[in-house]
Amino acid sequence: MTQQTDALTVRTSAAVERTTPARAHLLVVLTLVVGLGTLVVLSAVHVTQGTSGVSARDLLSAVLTGEDAQLSAIALDSRLPRLIGGLVVGVVLGIAGCALQAMTRNPLASPDTLAVNAGAHLALTAAAAFGLSLPLLSSAALAFLGGFAAAGLVLALTGFSESAPIRLVLAGTVVAMGLASVTSALLMIHAQSTQGLFLWGAGTLNLSGISGVVGLLPVVLAALVVLVLLARATDVLSLGSDTAQSMGVNVGLVRAGLLVCSVVLASSAVTMVGPLGFVGLCAPAIIRLLSTRVIRFGRFGWAMAGSGLLGALIVIGADVGVRGIFLGGVFGFRDLNLAVGIPTGVVTSLIGAVFLVVIALRMRSGGGSQEIAALGLPSGVRLSRRVMVAVVVGALLLVLAAAGMLLGDWWLRAGDLTLWLQGQAPRAIEIALDFRAPRVAAALLAGAVLAVAGGLVQTVTRNPLAEPGILGVAASGGAGAVIALIVLPSGSAWTMSAGAAAGAILAGLIVFVLASSRTSSPEKVVLVGIGVMTAAQAITQLLISTAHPHNQAMAISWLGGSTFGTAWRDLGPMLVVLLAAVPVLLVLRRELDLVGIDDITPRILGVALPVVRGVALIIAVLLAAVAVIAVGVISFVGLAAPHLARMLVGREHRWFLPISAMLGAALVSLSDTFGRTIIAPDQLPAGLVVAVIGPPYLLWLLRRSTAKTTRATTPARA
Repeated sequence: MTQQTDALTVRTSAAVERTTPARAHLLVVLTLVVGLGTLVVLSAVHVTQGTSGVSARDLLSAVLTGEDAQLSAIALDSRLPRLIGGLVVGVVLGIAGCALQAMTRNPLASPDTLAVNAGAHLALTAAAAFGLSLPLLSSAALAFLGGFAAAGLVLALTGFSESAPIRLVLAGTVVAMGLASVTSALLMIHAQSTQGLFLWGAGTLNLSGISGVVGLLPVVLAALVVLVLLARATDVLSLGSDTAQSMGVNVGLVRAGLLVCSVVLASSAVTMVGPLGFVGLCAPAIIRLLSTRVIRFGRFGWAMAGSGLLGALIVIGADVGVRGIFLGGVFGFRDLNLAVGIPTGVVTSLIGAVFLVVIALRMRSGGGSQEIAALGLPSGVRLSRRVMVAVVVGALLLVLAAAGMLLGDWWLRAGDLTLWLQGQAPRAIEIALDFRAPRVAAALLAGAVLAVAGGLVQTVTRNPLAEPGILGVAASGGAGAVIALIVLPSGSAWTMSAGAAAGAILAGLIVFVLASSRTSSPEKVVLVGIGVMTAAQAITQLLISTAHPHNQAMAISWLGGSTFGTAWRDLGPMLVVLLAAVPVLLVLRRELDLVGIDDITPRILGVALPVVRGVALIIAVLLAAVAVIAVGVISFVGLAAPHLARMLVGREHRWFLPISAMLGAALVSLSDTFGRTIIAPDQLPAGLVVAVIGPPYLLWLLRRSTAKTTRATTPARA
C-alpha cells in the first residue's frame, strides 16, 4: 500500500507540472458541476419513485398549491424526507471519511473502519433497550460518545501510521464486530423495547418526516465550518507530522479537531438514518484517485467538496437503483414492498465490499515489510509440558461438559447426572438431560472443528490473525443458509445445510485464491476476507429485512450461533468431516510444520507447496462449513484457540492441532453454558457470547503484534 501511495504521489506531481493554476481551478469546478448536475438528475428521478405511482409534477403542484392534501402528504412526509435525508447523510458521511483519511493519512480510514458507526449504533440501541426516550440532540450526543470511544480505541491500537493501512482496517473490523455482537445481544434480550430497530440498524432512508434531519443541521453545519477553518493546516499536515510541526502547525490540535468533527458528522448520520456502510470509505478514496487528474482534489478543502458530493451520489444512486429494480420490474423482479423496504445501507455496504476487494487486488506486496507480525512462540517445549497441558485441558473439558449438563434454566445436581447415566433418573430430569446432551456435544464438537479450521488457515497463510470468521467463510456460510431459508420455497434443515456449505466453500475459493499467488501477502488475504465478510453480511441483512417475521426470527437466532434444538443427527456432518480429516492431517503433519515457516524451506526439502496448501485449505473450509450447518455462525474460536495452543505447546502440528481442538471445544462449551444460564429462562446464543469474548483477545493480540512490528522496524540507537 505504501508503494501505491508513492506511485500516486508521483503521478500527481507529474500532473501538477503539466497543469497551470487557472486550468487546475477550471477543471475542478467543471468536475464538481458535472457531479452536481448528475446529482440533480438522480434526485429528480428519486422523487418520481414510489409505490403510489404519482408523478413529480403532480407532487410539486400539490405542495405549491395545497389543493390535494393526500398528494401533499405523500410529498412532505415520504418522498422529500427520503430524498433530503439521503442527500444530507451522503454529504455528511463523505466529508467525515475525508476528514478521517486526512487525520490518519490512511486511505482506508472511514467511519466504518474506525468503528465509529458501530459505536454510535450500540449507544443508541442501548438507550432504546433500557427504555430511555431521548430528544433528538441528546440522542446525537449519546451517539457521538459511542462513536468517539470506538474510534479512540481503534486509533490507540493502530496509531496514525499511513504505512500500515490494513492494520487499521483489521482493528476497526474487530472492534465493530465486538460492538455489533453486544448490539445483537441487546436486541435479543430486549426484543420488545427494541422492536423495529433491526431495519434501522441496517441503514434505512424510510423517514417519517423531515424533523429528524432539520434538527441536526445546526450541529452538522458547525462541524463543517470547523473543518473548513482547519483546511489550510490539514494541507500542511499531509506533508508529514515532522514537516507540519516545523512549519508551526499544532499537529495534535489539528488531528483532534479533525477527529471530533468527523465523529460528530458520522454520529449525526447514524442518528438520522442508522449506519449506512462504507459511504465514508468509497467517496474520499475515489476522490483521492481522481486527484491524479484533477489536482485540486489534492487539497483538503476541494477534497471535502468532492467527497461530500460523491457521497450524496452514492447514497441517492444506490437508493434509485434498488428502487428502480423492484418498481420497474428489472430482471423480472417487481415488488412494491421490497422497493421501499430494502435498507439503503445494505446496498452501500455491498458497494463498499466490492471496493475493498478491488483495493486488495490492486495492492502490491510489500516484500518484507509485513504489517501483521507473528508473535513469539516458545522454543524447545518439553514433552512433559505438552502432556501436562493435554491432561489439564482434558480435565477442563470434562468439567465444562458436566457443567453444561447441570446448568441452565433448571439447575441439577451431580447425583441427577449419575442417575441419568445409569438410566434411573426421574422422568422430568431425564427429559431435561436428554434435551441438553446433544447441545453440549454440539458445542464441544463445533468448537473443536472451528479451532482445527482456524489453525490450518493460520498455518497456510502464515497470518496470525486469520481464521474462518475474519476471512468471511463463516459469514458466507450464514448467508447461504439464510438464502436457502428465505428464498427457496421449502426452506428446511437440509436446504439450509446445503446453502451454508455452498456459501462457505464459495467464500473460501474467493479468499484463498490469493494464498497461492506470488504477489500474495497476509495483509491482502485479510483485506479480501473482510470484503467478502462485509458482502455476506449485507446480503444476509437484505434477506432478513424483507423476510416473513417467522423466518426473520429463525434466521436471526440461527445466525447468532445457537445450539438450541440441536439433535444427535445434526452432529453427523461435523463428526464425519473431522474423522476424515484426522488421517490426512496426520500424514501431512511434517509438511504443515514446514509450510508454516516460509515458502523457501518447504521447496528446498521437496514439499509440494501448492498441493499441501490446497489440501489444508479444503479441509479448513469443509470444517468451517459443517460447523455453520450444525450451530450457525460462531466467530473468533478459530483465532483464539490455535494461538493459545501454540503458546502452550509450540507450533508442531501433531501437538498444537489436538490442543487447539480441545481449547476450542472448551471455549464454545463455556459460552453455550453461560448463554443458557445467565438470563434463564431466556437464552443468549453461544456465538454472541463468543463474539463478545473474542474481540478483546484479538485486540490484545493485534496490539502485541503491532508492538513487535514496531520494534523490528525501529533502528537501534547507538
